[in-house]
Amino acid sequence: MKHFIFLFIILISCSKAESQQLNSLNVPQAKISEIKEYIKGKEYNQELAVFINFKLPSGKYRYFIYNLKNNTIVQQAIVSHGSGSVIPKSAALKFSNIEGSYQSSLGKYAIGESYMGKFGKAYRLKGLDSTNSNAMQRAIVLHSYGCIPDVESQTPACLSLGCPMLSVNAFKETAKYVDQSTKPVILYAFY
Repeated sequence: MKHFIFLFIILISCSKAESQQLNSLNVPQAKISEIKEYIKGKEYNQELAVFINFKLPSGKYRYFIYNLKNNTIVQQAIVSHGSGSVIPKSAALKFSNIEGSYQSSLGKYAIGESYMGKFGKAYRLKGLDSTNSNAMQRAIVLHSYGCIPDVESQTPACLSLGCPMLSVNAFKETAKYVDQSTKPVILYAFY
């Protein structure tokens, strides 16, 4: 019986370590801690944050809504990057805050109010860092687009003009979280 209990404890430890390792690959603990510290005492949602890990391939889940209280991922999705971020013959990406670059911008954003535009419902993104301070004038918004798939594959996602684009279904799920929040939700794009 002691051996069984010991084995059970090891299995639980391994599965917990595996899930933490998976999480640390997708959303590094340092980034989570950075956001927790950043929002502390500020007028932002204290429970949820959105992370985009541009280090991951665009055909894989790299958009995560994270519950900061429970330390769990509540949504994961495929998200596009800007066409200007592509470096020919390279898996690496480049980023810019310059209008007309069609590149994604890194940094923290406040997800603002929604509006109806040419892609349907979209959320304005207010850049909070020097690396994304031109997001409003560049019209960088969070929106859906039909060419973004719901499920992971080896095929890269289609490209945007710099906006983070989600599938229609993923955007609807995100909208539920954002619309229920009484305070702006932080989105953190990193590489």
